[in-house]
Amino acid sequence: MVNRLHRNLTADEIFATGMRNQWHAVCPSDFVERGSIRKLRRLGEDWVLYRGSDDTVRMLADRCPHRGAPLSQGVHLGDRIACKYHGVEVDGTGTVAKVPGMPGCNLEGKKLVTSLPVREVGGAILAWFGADPDVEPAPLDLPDPLVDEDVSAFLCYAEWEAPWRFALENLLDPMHGAFLHHESHSMFGGETSARFRIRETDRGFFFEKTDQRGVNFDWVEYCRTGVDWVDLEIPYPPTAGPGGPFGIVGMGTPIDAETTAVFFWRYRRVQGWERDVWRFLYRTVLEERHWEVLEQDRIMLEGMAPDADQAENLYQHDLGVMRLRRLYRSRADELAKEMAG
Repeated sequence: MVNRLHRNLTADEIFATGMRNQWHAVCPSDFVERGSIRKLRRLGEDWVLYRGSDDTVRMLADRCPHRGAPLSQGVHLGDRIACKYHGVEVDGTGTVAKVPGMPGCNLEGKKLVTSLPVREVGGAILAWFGADPDVEPAPLDLPDPLVDEDVSAFLCYAEWEAPWRFALENLLDPMHGAFLHHESHSMFGGETSARFRIRETDRGFFFEKTDQRGVNFDWVEYCRTGVDWVDLEIPYPPTAGPGGPFGIVGMGTPIDAETTAVFFWRYRRVQGWERDVWRFLYRTVLEERHWEVLEQDRIMLEGMAPDADQAENLYQHDLGVMRLRRLYRSRADELAKEMAG
């Protein structure tokens, strides 16, 4: 029997540490080099990642099935990890491959460690966090800009000391661009007042301004396609080179209830020589400016009290935030009932 971590969670615990039974971005691919072992905390649980000799990434619960010692302190053996405490070897499926101290012991051949299905895309590792490790993962439809050959993207990764819901709600709040980022190189234009609407799609919804388009951070699309992500567009001046508007695909994964791993793929639609120009401009000029904007978000969110969302007075601009909260509250309730059953 596979060890299940926190198999029964309350709705409040799920809301605090992240939705189960879906895919989440875990870390950049280069965090896990061939031959290396990496310890990470995601969704309030400790995990160990390693890249096998075949270049495949494996993700296991960070606990040896023998005495619960951290596998992340173990030895990389190519296709498995040997626990440093007593040498027990666990492969990428979570199966005990060998017990050196007692060959033939009844632990051998048993799947005793939670192993998560993983995918690599766009320079990041995604994993399926299932409430039941014996159930196959749901299909994963990747964000369009990450699989479109005509799009060139750069992954930006950071860790913020703020709840994951704050990070996602920030993306569902286009109006903050006209205020918090008004001195940036790309969000200085447009009106500082607006009306918004929610427009449904077959994969989520748009939250968009009804009276301004193509000037500032004027819309965002929230999508649920096996993994939760947002897509948004920021107009660029001609001085920013070819490629038209600047797009961002964003994801936020809970590290724990107070900390979030944020992923931003910054992209433009460019081909041929224009792609080379865009990538050169990004690395030499635009990347630093983008980090400045991201820092403004980080400082603001980290400065908010953990219970800031419990004493608010919301208005029409917050329809996207309210919609997101209702969705996750409802989903957390459903998951808690499934786990209890």
